[in-house]
This record gives sequence, structure tokens and C-alpha cells, in this order.
Amino acid sequence: MPNIEFGIALPQACTNAPVDRDLLKQFCRKADELTFHSLWVQEVIGASQLEAVSLLTYASALTQKIRLGSAVLLTALRVPFQLAKVLSSLDQLSGGRLIIGVGLGSDTGIYPAFGLSPERRLRRFLEGIALIKRLWTEEQVTHAGEFSQFENKSCKPKPLQKPYPPIWFGGSHPNALRRAVELGTGWIGGRTPTDRFKSHVAILRQVLAEKGRDPASFMIGKRVFVAVDANKRRAEQSLQEWFANVYGSGSGGTATSVSVYGNQQECIDKIGEIVQAGAKLLILNPIADHIEQLDCLAHDVLPKVSSSATSQ
Repeated sequence: MPNIEFGIALPQACTNAPVDRDLLKQFCRKADELTFHSLWVQEVIGASQLEAVSLLTYASALTQKIRLGSAVLLTALRVPFQLAKVLSSLDQLSGGRLIIGVGLGSDTGIYPAFGLSPERRLRRFLEGIALIKRLWTEEQVTHAGEFSQFENKSCKPKPLQKPYPPIWFGGSHPNALRRAVELGTGWIGGRTPTDRFKSHVAILRQVLAEKGRDPASFMIGKRVFVAVDANKRRAEQSLQEWFANVYGSGSGGTATSVSVYGNQQECIDKIGEIVQAGAKLLILNPIADHIEQLDCLAHDVLPKVSSSATSQ
């Protein structure tokens, strides 16, 4: 069993009250001091959350060694030329610690708010990813695409990581899983139960074999919503309220099926099941009591998960 890495999601949710910057500072610095592999943000348009890239940039200034990731950016809603510059700047400012998670997203209703049509969104997404890679690796780019056109333009600074930061794809459709293998260096699972995640891993491994890619060079990650609490009913209620706030009023019922919650041993066992299903990186996403959860996970839960995984 390979070593398992653990990332941690930043406290990204906010209300109309002032943002709790002290919490963010304490969380970033503590996560950087502990054994976490990476700090993560997500992009849920319309949710009461801090903007993803802005928050990652803030976190980069508060940390020294922990990696910084997005799971995932909805890149089809952004201008590729601008996004390439924003992300390469962040990679430079962070000292080459950026991991870029990208996805198409499932909510087509948000496109008009960005002055875009959801039609041809897959082509927009794929053209944008290909263009960003070119802007990061070529000195001068001429592009005659379906969605943007320009001649002899340069994007500088280039990313510090060469040829560019790791690009991991989201999405659970078989076509999305195939794209992850064909175009990326990893895949990140989202709001899915462990049994569905296991089936996604099986597809990824099949495509990796078809393409002749070394599975060891391809990251398989999973976001895991977590609430370590001896009062299981309280944890369940907190998860349902958080899901309804972030993902909409109809999503509270799915919270318990895609989350890990309960006392420490229950969480150890459930996280272990996800590792056994094929996860190499778990992005743990506390939904409340962030500093307490950070400490509990780092000191009481994850060492036992790692110990169990390496012994099998």
C-alpha cells in the first residue's frame, strides 16, 4: 500500500458578517506546521464562499511549505489568457506550490450570469485548457480558436513549476474520467459515496492501462467532508445545514451519504475505507470548529489511518 497524503480544505464559507481573517491566519499557519500535504479551496458559484483564487493567494502569503490546490476551478467560465496569467502569478508567489484542479461543472444555469451560453461548453472548456498550456510553455502564441483569437501574444511570468503546475481534473462521467487521464496528471473525486468512488477508480485504472501510463505517476484524490464528533446526531445536523447553505436547499439530504462523521474510531474506519477504494490523497473538509477539527485530524485520526494503510 503506497503512502497516503492528506490535504485539508480552508474555511471558505462566509456570511454577511466580516470575514474571520484571524481564523484563516491561524488555520493556514497551523496546517503549514503540521503534516498536511496541501490546503484546498473549491469553486461553487452562488454559494456564500470566498472566491477561490483570491483565497489561495491569501493562503500562499501565510504559509511556507504546504501545497495549495483548487478542487475544482470552473475554467470554462473564465478567459483563458487572463486565467493563465493569474495562476502563473500565484505559482510564482507561492514558490511553486500550486496544484490546479479544473472541471466543467454541472450547473449550466450559471453561464448567462457570466455573459456566456452553456452551449458548446465542453468545447470551450477543452479549448481553454489547451490554450493555457500553450501560454505557459511557448514564448509567443498565435491562437485561432472557436472562442478566442489573437496573434503573437506572450503570457509572463511563466509558472515556476515546469512545464507548468500539476493539472488534475474533476468530474465523474466516464468521459470526464477518460479526459483526466488523457489531459491531466491526476483526478479529484467530489461529492460521491465511497462505492461510487471505487467504481470511478476502476475506470481510471482501465484507461491508464489502455494509454500505457504508469499508475504511480497519476494522482487519485477525493474530497471528504468530515465532522469528528462523539455526538453523531449533532455532526449529522451540522453537515446537513452546511450542505444546504453551500450546495442549495435540496442537497442537505445527501450530506450523510458522502461524508465521514461520528467519533474518532468511526472516522478512522470510514476514511480507511476510502483509502482502500483507491484514494492516494484525501482532501479533508471540516465544516465547523475548524481549528479543533484540524488538531483532532492531525493528531488523533490520520496517524491511525496511515498506520493501518501501510500495514496492509
